[in-house]
Amino acid sequence: MGADDERVFFGEGPTLPIRQKDKPHFHGHRDRLRLRFADGGSDALSDYELLELYLFRAIPRADTKAPAKALLKRFGSLAEVLGAPEKLLGEVPGIGQAAARDLKLVATLAQRMLKAELHGRQVLSSWSQVIDYCHAVMAFEQREQFRILFLDKKNQLIEDEVQQTGTVDHTPVYPREIVRRALELSASAVILVHNHPSGDPTPSRADIEMTKTIVETAAPLGIVIHDHIIVGKSGHVSFKGLQLI
Repeated sequence: MGADDERVFFGEGPTLPIRQKDKPHFHGHRDRLRLRFADGGSDALSDYELLELYLFRAIPRADTKAPAKALLKRFGSLAEVLGAPEKLLGEVPGIGQAAARDLKLVATLAQRMLKAELHGRQVLSSWSQVIDYCHAVMAFEQREQFRILFLDKKNQLIEDEVQQTGTVDHTPVYPREIVRRALELSASAVILVHNHPSGDPTPSRADIEMTKTIVETAAPLGIVIHDHIIVGKSGHVSFKGLQLI
């Protein structure tokens, strides 16, 4: 890799020559981190080092090791960093709003990639991708969301919609609206998904009763409720797996 290529690797534009004695202490560290990634890929770097490397483009003239470690200390894991709200990311020392926005951009790209993998596939035979997608888009939300995956007769994804957003522990759900929307999309089946911001995906009594009502409302119209998935930071729960559907 030439000198000019190194300057633009991960967002650093051309700079004026820096005398050796004037180089910031992290200058050589950045070069070494780039080389380790180029030679060994992601397996050669820890989570905080991958964050460091990504932050080079948003924080081009400062040490990014401390902010990267601060992000992981604040939120707990790489997944939780990417799932955190932009406002909270910007509050981490050394990050700021520009870097926070860049982190949300990479999170959005990852979510779009996971969603794209579901289109054109039979969802029921791609269950791990369904769980990965639901976890990525919902597990770290601070408020409850109720999401519906609408499927056609071949169980292929027609549409993915957030129907309601509620509070930290409740989302209003309207069974008739779910059925109405399924009929509008000519959906033959749906998968219900919502998150528990507490992190514990265990269904509540209200979750169970609400799901039962949706199943009973949809059945006379030939709409099948394949499953209801609850996602949390600690994992997920399937109503079908628990024999609640």
